[in-house]
Amino acid sequence: MNVRRSATALAALAALCTAAAPAAFADASPSPKPSGGSAALPKGLYGTKDPKFDGVWRQSLALLAQDAVGVTPARSAIDWLAGQQCEDGGFAAYRADASAACDPKKGEFTDATAAAVQALAAVGGRSASVEKGIGWLKKHQNDDGGWGLNPGSPSDANSTSAAVGAFAATGQDPKQVKSAKGGKTPYDVLLGLQLGCDAQEGQRGAFAYTADKGSGKPVANDLATAAAALATEGKGFVFEPAGKDTGKAPKPLDCDAGKGGGKDGEPAGADGAAEAAQAAAAYLSETMAGHGNHLLSAMPGAKAQPDFGSTADAIVALAAGEHSATAAKPLQWLQSEKSGALAWAKGDPGALGKLVLAAHAAGADPRSFGGVDLVQQLNATGPKPESVSAAGSESGKDSDSDSGKDEDKKSDDEGGVGGVWWTVGVFMVAGIGIGFLLSGRKKQQL
Repeated sequence: MNVRRSATALAALAALCTAAAPAAFADASPSPKPSGGSAALPKGLYGTKDPKFDGVWRQSLALLAQDAVGVTPARSAIDWLAGQQCEDGGFAAYRADASAACDPKKGEFTDATAAAVQALAAVGGRSASVEKGIGWLKKHQNDDGGWGLNPGSPSDANSTSAAVGAFAATGQDPKQVKSAKGGKTPYDVLLGLQLGCDAQEGQRGAFAYTADKGSGKPVANDLATAAAALATEGKGFVFEPAGKDTGKAPKPLDCDAGKGGGKDGEPAGADGAAEAAQAAAAYLSETMAGHGNHLLSAMPGAKAQPDFGSTADAIVALAAGEHSATAAKPLQWLQSEKSGALAWAKGDPGALGKLVLAAHAAGADPRSFGGVDLVQQLNATGPKPESVSAAGSESGKDSDSDSGKDEDKKSDDEGGVGGVWWTVGVFMVAGIGIGFLLSGRKKQQL
């Protein structure tokens, strides 16, 4: 990892964020103006900030969060996300010009595609788009079984984990998703990135973002660990039953002689996934407890400060392993006024969606989150929902909730989309604002 190069790249990318927003789709009715820009935002898009780095990502989180808590999103919101799909099934960060072709090598992203697939699968009625997205992921799976940020780039924990979530959300067993050449699965990559018993104490069970080609030793990364902890549970961003708890703390790697990690420090078990998930959860729990029930920013050169996004990631991962009781203190910290998380998320659909998903996963009420109705705030960042379930009801949808999921919407999937997008650090910049799996992307890679 070259921290100096990473910091330089981030500074340049931050400067790019100050540029005016690109031209947006025309709409007969007035659309909100993006903060810091003059162009109107497209109809159906959540949020008012410039979407060029995170449009698809924040839209996907918003739709997933709404669907999880019994809100039927506006059709225009679903239409917008489906309309962002490239002809080959992939998704870019944002397509302002629907007539331009996508760049299949640099303009499409694994993480954006995986998030959009999960969102469109959740809201229903978009099977053609979902199938095309899954097909894109299968086509661009690396020989080692994983995925990188762009097609052909080296596999990393975050992109691989996002892809795992997409397959899980569409009813496919990620362990059966094998590369065309070599027959490797996503777990072949993920388990190879986990630090085992040969790592120093306090880092065992953590995951690296990607293999360190220089030293040959993986470097622990909290963001990658939260992502991989969810993926090794075989789950996507939303799962049921939410809030379930085993009553036991996550189990760290057993590093006694002849047990668990063995001489090479690898997790035990038939495929290692279950043990890997437990060890990652134990690492996250211990790390958050040591920092006052939250994770710290992993940005290169950043001062030690709370990272709301990665903390929410960790809560989701713990809940996925049925450790909601362990997640309770970090979740309580996010709700506290002292943490500043609520102020951070206000008005930001990606951040609000992230907090809603964390609360939902751990069995808390996102409609009463530190005295704030996160669902109401999220709904207010975009078009009015088709329907909203009774406050506090998150286990099922209204009878109207499924009415907007008919197959007659599939024709919208085929609308032309495209355009060429930024090729470096797109989701790194997006991650600065909303965190989640994309937070801190290029800092390990540049």
